[in-house]
Amino acid sequence: MLKYVSNKGGGSSVDFETAILNGFASDGGLYVPEKLPKITKEQLVKWKGLSYTKLAFEVLSLFIDRSIVSDTELKEIINEAYGSFEKEEIIPLHLLKSRKDTYVMELFYGPTISFKDIGLAFLVNLVNFFLKRKNERLSLIVATTGDTGPATAYFTAGKSNLDAWVLYPKGMITEEQERQMTTLPHANIHPVGVYNCPDGGDDLDLVIGNLYKNKTFKEKLKLSSVNSINWGRVMMQTVHYFYGYFNVVNSIEEQVNISVPSGGFGNLCAGALAREMGLPIKTLVVANNENACLHRIFSEGVFSKKAIIETPSSAIDILIPVNFWRYLYFKLGQDATKIKKYWNTFKETGIAHFSEEDYKIFKKGFSSNSATAKETVSLIKDIYENEKYLLDPHGAVALLAADSLNNKFGNEKMICLATAHPAKFPAVLKKALNTQKLPKVAKHHSIETAKKRCQKLHTCNHSHLEEALINAMETNWQLTNKKVL
Repeated sequence: MLKYVSNKGGGSSVDFETAILNGFASDGGLYVPEKLPKITKEQLVKWKGLSYTKLAFEVLSLFIDRSIVSDTELKEIINEAYGSFEKEEIIPLHLLKSRKDTYVMELFYGPTISFKDIGLAFLVNLVNFFLKRKNERLSLIVATTGDTGPATAYFTAGKSNLDAWVLYPKGMITEEQERQMTTLPHANIHPVGVYNCPDGGDDLDLVIGNLYKNKTFKEKLKLSSVNSINWGRVMMQTVHYFYGYFNVVNSIEEQVNISVPSGGFGNLCAGALAREMGLPIKTLVVANNENACLHRIFSEGVFSKKAIIETPSSAIDILIPVNFWRYLYFKLGQDATKIKKYWNTFKETGIAHFSEEDYKIFKKGFSSNSATAKETVSLIKDIYENEKYLLDPHGAVALLAADSLNNKFGNEKMICLATAHPAKFPAVLKKALNTQKLPKVAKHHSIETAKKRCQKLHTCNHSHLEEALINAMETNWQLTNKKVL
C-alpha cells in the first residue's frame, strides 16, 4: 500500500484516506507519497486518446490503494465531479493564430469558471465520500485570493457532512468572485470577508495555520482544508498536464513546454510532479506577476517575502509559495531534514538562500518571468484585437511568460494555461479594451445571475480574526450538531 509522509519528516506515515482528511501533516508539513509512481512509454501510448475522465481514473489509480477506494467507487466519484462541467471534453484547447504552435488550455468550464473547479470537484466529493462511510462531519477552512473560495463553496454547498469556512481579503478580490461565495443560500457555507490584510491571502493562511496548531479546537471541530496544501488537490491537477500533452502532440516522442500562471505553486507543483513521473514536458515556464515570489526562486535561488502588490491577476497575488516545498522535497532526494532547515531559516529571517548545488538541481527544466500590470493589460488588448480571443489576466500572464522566451523552443509546442473565465475580471477587461460595454464573450450567465442575489457573509478585522473565528465556528458546530441529534 502506498503511504503518505510529511515533507518535514515528522510523525508517522499514513494511508491515503488519512492524508486527505487531515489536510496538513501532524508536524505542520505537507503530505507527499512515499514515492512517486513512474509512467512507462507503454502506458503513455495506451493513455493517448482517452477522455478526460478515463485518463483521470488511470492517473489517480497510481496514488489510491484499491482497499481504500475501489475501481467502481473511484469511477463514480470522478464522473459525479465532472458531470456539471459545461464542455464535454472538460478542458478544451485553443490554438492561437498569432504564435506558432501555441495553445491556450482553457481550464475554466467548471461551475465557478476557474481552474480550481478541476481539483475541488474531485477533492470535495472524495472527502464527502470518506465522511459518509465513517458517518463523520468535518469543518473545512480555506483562504482564497479569488478562485479557491468559490469552488470550495460550490462543491460543499448542501453536503450534510461538511461545513465550509471560506476566508478572503475584503476588497482584494473582484466583486464577481466574492458574489460566487456570498450568494449561495446553503446553511453550511460561511464566507468571511477579512479587512486589513496587509499581505493579502498570506495573512489568512497564517491564521489557519494557528487554528491547526490549536489541537483542542482542531479535534473538536474536525478541522481540515481543501486548499492546495491538501495532497488531493495537487494529485488531481497532475491529470490536466497529461490531458493537455496528449491533445497537442502527434506522438509520445514529442516534448512540450507549458507556461503556468502561478503564485502558490500548487498548479505548477502538479506539473512538476507529472514530469517527474515521466510525462515528456521539456520546460515548465513559471509565469509570475509583479509579486514575483517564484521568479526570485527560479532566477536567483532565493525564497523571500516582499510587500504585496495588487495586480490585475489578483488570484496569484501571493507572497509565500507553500507548495514549492513539496516539489523541492522530491528534487532534493526526499531529504526532509534539508527541507525543514530551509523552511525554518525563512520563518526566522524572512529569507532563505538555496545552496548553489540545490539551486542547480531544482531549477533544471524551468524558466521564469515576472509580468507587469501594464504588460498584462496590453496583451489582453492585442490578442482580442488581432484574434477576437479574450484572455483573462492570468492567461495573459502565462502567455507573456511564454513570449519572454523569444521562440527559443523552435518547433516544440507551447501550452499556456488560462485559469479563469474573463467574466470574473470586468474592470480589467474594460481597461484593456478601453470600453464600458464589454463584448458577449466577456460575460457568463453564472456571474450575471449572482449579481441579482442577496449576499450572506461574515466580516471581520484581521487583528482579531483568530479569536472571532473560534467563537463563530464553535457556535455553528454546536447548533449544527444539535440539529443533527
